[in-house]
Amino acid sequence: MSQAVSRYSTALQGNPEQGATLAAVKTGLGQLQSLTAKLESRCLRVAVFGLVSRGKSAVINALVGEDILETGPLHGVTRWPRSVYWQPEGQPEVENGLAWQIELIDTPGLDEVGGDVRAEMAQTVATQADLILFVVSGDITPFEYEALLELQRGQKPLLLIFNKSDLYPDVDRQEVHQTLQKLRADLGQASPSSSLAVDDVVTVAASPAPLKVRVEWPDGRTSEEWEPQPPQIEPLRQALLAIVAEDGAALVALNALRNARAIESEMVGHVSRLHGDRADETIWQFAKYKAAAVALNPIAGLDLLGGVVIDLVMIRTLARLYGFPITGHEAGRLWRAILKSSGTLLLSEVGSGLLGAGKTTAALVTLVDSATGIAALAGAMTAQASAAGYGSYTVGKAAKTYLEQGCTWGPEGVSATLAAILQDTNASQTLTRLRQEVQADLDLVEASTPKG
Repeated sequence: MSQAVSRYSTALQGNPEQGATLAAVKTGLGQLQSLTAKLESRCLRVAVFGLVSRGKSAVINALVGEDILETGPLHGVTRWPRSVYWQPEGQPEVENGLAWQIELIDTPGLDEVGGDVRAEMAQTVATQADLILFVVSGDITPFEYEALLELQRGQKPLLLIFNKSDLYPDVDRQEVHQTLQKLRADLGQASPSSSLAVDDVVTVAASPAPLKVRVEWPDGRTSEEWEPQPPQIEPLRQALLAIVAEDGAALVALNALRNARAIESEMVGHVSRLHGDRADETIWQFAKYKAAAVALNPIAGLDLLGGVVIDLVMIRTLARLYGFPITGHEAGRLWRAILKSSGTLLLSEVGSGLLGAGKTTAALVTLVDSATGIAALAGAMTAQASAAGYGSYTVGKAAKTYLEQGCTWGPEGVSATLAAILQDTNASQTLTRLRQEVQADLDLVEASTPKG
């Protein structure tokens, strides 16, 4: 990820263009830098979701041991996401004495008024989270089930928290817990090839109802009072400690890399819009240069060597346009990777060499039969030049894609990327245009050649 930050920082240097596109690239760069810092922070981000009045805020308060978040009997006490940082005690020895911290993100109820806005907010929070807690207070309702499926599409680890368990008799509480465990199993079977499953069901009572007690006074009087009960949160606390100890670093890294890939994908589009038109013009100009150089060189082998040099210069020119410093050695490696992964390109380059032999033969024929030889030479020159120019055009398109993705081939890899480029490139139109321009150049050369 730090390499991506360095590459895009370099790409922005020396580009005076202003506007929304450049601003978007800078925003994405800032997001990548934030993700890089997060990898080193040892902070697990946990988002707490659920419907209204399920006790999300109370669960967070019970974990941290303080009434930081407002709670109450009315719906919608939590209006906006709010983070509470908690460094749990009892963590095992850690490297360099740096213990894990847990960021608990309280969210509004998923079924409150203004659902569209809240749904978008929930999606944003879920994307940023490394772990999700989904709080229920009994059997799952149809709305909760749909909300669970929606959250799980992000493929994040998820704990199902059965809160307010103190309101149920022992038998009923066990039945609810078993029902939730069955739901967990059903979700896992519904998506056996993915991580769309509840990882565990944890039973808690974050804010138990007060207990009525009878008080006997020394004077013989009796009275009844409501005595607050301590939170029953230890099962969730132990579950989070276990996750942090065993999988904390992996979860943070996985989520950071997943988000980085999404951010970088958006930046590719912005960088493409920033430089795409000039890059396409550069590629076409070099394709024409290569076609003309190959057409006008009568010696087989030298024309192919000259074409390779033109390709390498084109790659370095494109790299300078995108702001990435690429040496001649790196350009050569990129050119070979493109050639190795594309049979079509390889055939084009080798084919141009073979046609070079035909061109040389045609040139020799002109010494014997000028009319026939000139016609054969012109045909061979045009055919070889078009093939060589098309090869250079496709090399340029591949190099452009590589540079736009920050000097990487992206998640698909070089072979898949080149296959997509070749599929999107209309070979017949490109070759026709190259033939026309090569023929125009040859006509210009012929017209400027002294007669007699």
